[in-house]
Amino acid sequence: MMENLHRLVISCGGTGGHFYPGLSLARTFQRDGGDVRLLLGGKHVESQAKIAESLGIGVEKLGPMPSPGHLANAVPFARGCWHGCAAAMALLRMFRPEAVLGMGSFASLPLTWAAYRCRVPLFLHDGNARIGKANRWFSRLAVRLDTAFPAVNAAAAHCPVGCVGMPLRPELRLPAPGKAAAVAELNRLYHSELRAERPTVLVFGGSQGALAINRALPQGLALQPNRDFQVIHLAGEAMAGEVRAAYEQAGIAALVLAGCDRMELCYAAAGLVVARAGGSTVAELIWFGKFAILVPYPYAAELHQDDNAAYLRSLGAAEIWRNAECTPERVRDFFTAFLAAPDSWQRRGAEAKKAALPDAAEQELALIDSWLGRKRA
Repeated sequence: MMENLHRLVISCGGTGGHFYPGLSLARTFQRDGGDVRLLLGGKHVESQAKIAESLGIGVEKLGPMPSPGHLANAVPFARGCWHGCAAAMALLRMFRPEAVLGMGSFASLPLTWAAYRCRVPLFLHDGNARIGKANRWFSRLAVRLDTAFPAVNAAAAHCPVGCVGMPLRPELRLPAPGKAAAVAELNRLYHSELRAERPTVLVFGGSQGALAINRALPQGLALQPNRDFQVIHLAGEAMAGEVRAAYEQAGIAALVLAGCDRMELCYAAAGLVVARAGGSTVAELIWFGKFAILVPYPYAAELHQDDNAAYLRSLGAAEIWRNAECTPERVRDFFTAFLAAPDSWQRRGAEAKKAALPDAAEQELALIDSWLGRKRA
């Protein structure tokens, strides 16, 4: 256990992009003997609480607090803030943490305010290359803010800014299996018939899927005269059936799933990835050393996925396509080049792995611990 940091509260509600990095930090801290609580808010609070509790992580659930970005949400947001701040204050007074850590989004507002009122040091983490609006506001009260990638707008923060990387799930940080072993395990789990010797493309668009990607990839790959490849496509629950039928009609070997909780197998099997550009996705691509076609979500706040994608491209491991550019014809043309020399694309992805920061959770916790040590000295 760390010398000075024994009790920690982490606020990580909202989307999975905020929740899972916070959960990874909590698991790391608890593994090392610390006592941690998660403060969860947002519309996924019940499902996220079940995940955390199944791992033995203590949870405090906040009530509904919709995004303040729309006028219609003003009253529900204010009501949620009021009750959330009271719950956060009660948690801090009962649990008495040495520090609190906010993972971004306005779901962290109750903990930020409570930390200020209770004079508990506040630290922040942002899982993108662009520091989000909420974290920029909260940084006025924070000791330090760390990011997953070098921040393009570090000057907008009101506290020191560093880059520690993205706290990845412990399962993803284990030594990756080879392609043959990964393919064999996927075949066992999903009764598929993938072949280890074939070039393999991994396609996904987040937990809900991505319409542009889900439509363009099967249609574009169907235009390929060379069929010596296979696809792992995570299409989301709503579109999995449609995508599966499209590949079957085109005669393309494909494993189509709504989602997969064994992403380490999917990455290990793949020689190329097509995906959105969320922070966790980009960090995982770097860690697994994969070249990607990134199609940033066009409605992401402040277009932060564009900044994430640009960072991976700066490492030589990505092409960026706008949503409207993700067409069957462009898919066909790119895959003609990919299938002509798949090893060259794989080498570019492997080169980017040099920028991986797999110990982000340990580094974030060590920075908090170090600051507390200096403060008490």
